[in-house]
Amino acid sequence: MGFSALETNLQQLVNGLMLGSFYALVALGYSMVYGIIKLLNFAHGDVYMVGAFACLATFSVVGGFASGWLGIALSMLSAMIFCGILGYLAQRLAYRPLFSAPRLSMLITAVGVSLVIYNAVMGITNSQYMFFEHSVDNSAGLAFGNITITYIQIVILAISAILMVALTRFIGGTMWGKAMRAISLDKDTCRLMGVNVNKVIGLTFFIGSALAAVAGSMACVYYGNLHYFMGYIIGMKAFTAAVVGGIGSIPGAMLGGLLLGLLEAFGTQYLGSAWKDVFAFGLLIIMLIFKPNGLLGKTEIERM
Repeated sequence: MGFSALETNLQQLVNGLMLGSFYALVALGYSMVYGIIKLLNFAHGDVYMVGAFACLATFSVVGGFASGWLGIALSMLSAMIFCGILGYLAQRLAYRPLFSAPRLSMLITAVGVSLVIYNAVMGITNSQYMFFEHSVDNSAGLAFGNITITYIQIVILAISAILMVALTRFIGGTMWGKAMRAISLDKDTCRLMGVNVNKVIGLTFFIGSALAAVAGSMACVYYGNLHYFMGYIIGMKAFTAAVVGGIGSIPGAMLGGLLLGLLEAFGTQYLGSAWKDVFAFGLLIIMLIFKPNGLLGKTEIERM
């Protein structure tokens, strides 16, 4: 009996890491954008959804000659580029004219961008579910007793880990990353020192949107179905993950996403799936009450 409980917990650990990797990749976009221009980009969940549809659309073209891992990789890369451009255009057309406006103006604009994307995809898909069919065996994998880790899960976890490490290295060790960190502290001083602030902000939106596209593509491959409102709930939970970890903190977004995924997996196991969303948003309320800066967030001093 004890061994069976151990196996159950280990299986939920794998499931929680899977779910948490989705939340973490989307939460990174929230944290990057908030960290650099203090905007809660509520359209980010819809970018995740567009990434899933872009992956499906590309796979419908390349699947005829590459229906396995190659086709999936090409589709994911295409979704990253498409959503990166989408995020950049949203920044360029909707947000940049409001950089000097009150934050509430950009927040309302973000809601508007979200509704535009949401309704556009709803119209294009005629509100129908879409299905992603590939030749990779969903059940094939490694078995350890009653614990099963499929190859798709292994690949998804590996991709998530590689992207998180790569982003951390990029932010901490490159000139572009240093420029992002500097702009998050003082944009005006960066301009005086010759930093092209608008270009760096555009790159931030591109990277954050591309990461959301990876999460959408992986969800498309893993679950096998997608729909136009799939970005809403994961957008809210990724925002929760970013707040829990400390919004504006890259490591915090990763930590918050993984913790939220594990909490949902184990909570669903012991209390039932009906409580899944209660865990996520209950954690958000608790964090806002007792530690509003998040686990790895820092207290900010507003300059007048």
